[in-house]
Amino acid sequence: MPRPQKKQKLEDGQTNNDVAADDDNSSSFDRLGTDALANIFGFLGPEDIMRARLNNKMMEAAKKAIVPMTRFCVRSVRVFNALVAMTTALPNLQQIEIGYLGRVDKYSDGEDPEEDWIAFANWITHDIEILSRFRKLRILEIHRAPLNGRYPFLFNFPLLQQLKINCYHLKWNLEMLAGLPLLKELHCHDNQFLTGNINSLRVLKDTLAVVHISFSPRAQGSFMNLADFPGLRTLNLHETSVTGDIRDVGEGDFPSLESLTLPKGVYGGTGYEFQHISDAPDIAMAVNSIKKQRPSLLIESWHASLSEDSPGWYGLDDEFDEYYGDDRAAFPSPPLHVRLVAAGSCVGYRWETIDGDHPCKVNWLDPEPDRESSGYEKYIRELRVIERQVRFFRGFQQPPSEEAFNVRLRNFVDEYVSIEY
Repeated sequence: MPRPQKKQKLEDGQTNNDVAADDDNSSSFDRLGTDALANIFGFLGPEDIMRARLNNKMMEAAKKAIVPMTRFCVRSVRVFNALVAMTTALPNLQQIEIGYLGRVDKYSDGEDPEEDWIAFANWITHDIEILSRFRKLRILEIHRAPLNGRYPFLFNFPLLQQLKINCYHLKWNLEMLAGLPLLKELHCHDNQFLTGNINSLRVLKDTLAVVHISFSPRAQGSFMNLADFPGLRTLNLHETSVTGDIRDVGEGDFPSLESLTLPKGVYGGTGYEFQHISDAPDIAMAVNSIKKQRPSLLIESWHASLSEDSPGWYGLDDEFDEYYGDDRAAFPSPPLHVRLVAAGSCVGYRWETIDGDHPCKVNWLDPEPDRESSGYEKYIRELRVIERQVRFFRGFQQPPSEEAFNVRLRNFVDEYVSIEY
């Protein structure tokens, strides 16, 4: 004769109906299959899923779960060890950031490592190749991670859509991006060992929307190689060895572009160095013509400079620099840098000091708007602000001669000294 089941002890305020409901809920949850549980886990972050793996069924469900797009940042050895566990527990992780590990910890060296970093052989080494197990990865960020050499597996993720690399000793070539066929966004900053020609990006012509490669001097090629990329919205090649001529951009080029930053190796690029003061109007007009083609195009922090090799370039008087060296920052430098300015819809350029604090008078490239037009009041309002900024170089629309500059500077210094003392 079967033994009767013991009645469950009721908690304060709990009824037999409540116990029955709990049992029904428990049995209903138990009836869920691993696929259903995997779908439920798809609404949780990676840490929550790891905590929820209470039995074998839940562990199997976690392996099937597509982990939502939540950044998982590896910035310590403890978190790295958790990532190692996730290679089998959560293989469908979609977003990972690899960073600094600790004072005496590094990742395993790659191919062709730099000798100066091999010297840290006594550091604790961790196997970075475990990343290759996350085949569903959509976003990978490598930020100041202790990597050294080449790691080909980092560029073999068939579903990756966004790659961010800011890692000094990581060696890689733009051709390696062919292993990321769905890549939409490429963000690279301060990659001293990045090599290759941006023409290699053409294998991603139909997917790339953002190309940001900055402070990576070994990246080269012509920026016009990307002119027919249909979805390219942002192009930033600041401080690279990319070349070209901004005047080559036609109306049908870069059809989706919203933001453009070109290096000084491009004619009309940011920081472009020209040889003669008389070159400034053509350069400014070339940049302005791009703005006219694309009124919404953002050309960030554009400026150009007279080259130090130019016969018109001059620096600060040696005697002045020696005598007033400690107070040097208080005094203007020669206005040998060109920037665009705008008053309403009217664009012009002006010569400025390197810090922009002391500009010359604006050389307008557009005519003054009609007095009856809707934008005239805005033009006048912004024009007055621009004109008030001209103080030290009042009366100059281009750099004064070296002699005229030194005379004005000494008068300024005499006034400065009299106020100070």
